[in-house]
Amino acid sequence: MITAVDHVQLAAPPGSEDGLRAYYAGVLGMTEIPKPPVLAARGGCWFRAGPVQLHLGIETDFRPAKKAHPGLRVTGIEAYAARLAARGAAVTWDDDLPGHRRFYSYDPVGNRLEFLEPIAARPGTPVRGTP
Repeated sequence: MITAVDHVQLAAPPGSEDGLRAYYAGVLGMTEIPKPPVLAARGGCWFRAGPVQLHLGIETDFRPAKKAHPGLRVTGIEAYAARLAARGAAVTWDDDLPGHRRFYSYDPVGNRLEFLEPIAARPGTPVRGTP
């Protein structure tokens, strides 16, 4: 029985760790966590924010996925988007998911990340993204 997602692994090209640290720790506000020594020898880096872990593994022939991405739930999405933009990360809003505010951003190696927050609908108020 599956009980939770332990982590999401994204790929990155060799030598990109400093840029990944600047983005995931500096821009997103995640904390880098140490990799076990046997895995650290392979390069890459791991990050955590609360129970969420993102692992960036090195792939020699790296090409970012065009569609695949992690969806990261946030609170205070407007302020979080402003944080990313103020730190130089592009933010692209998307209103196509009913009941949610969401945007996309890309890490320095081209991995797409989705950030979303459910909308608490007030009685009589249409939920954004629905007719």
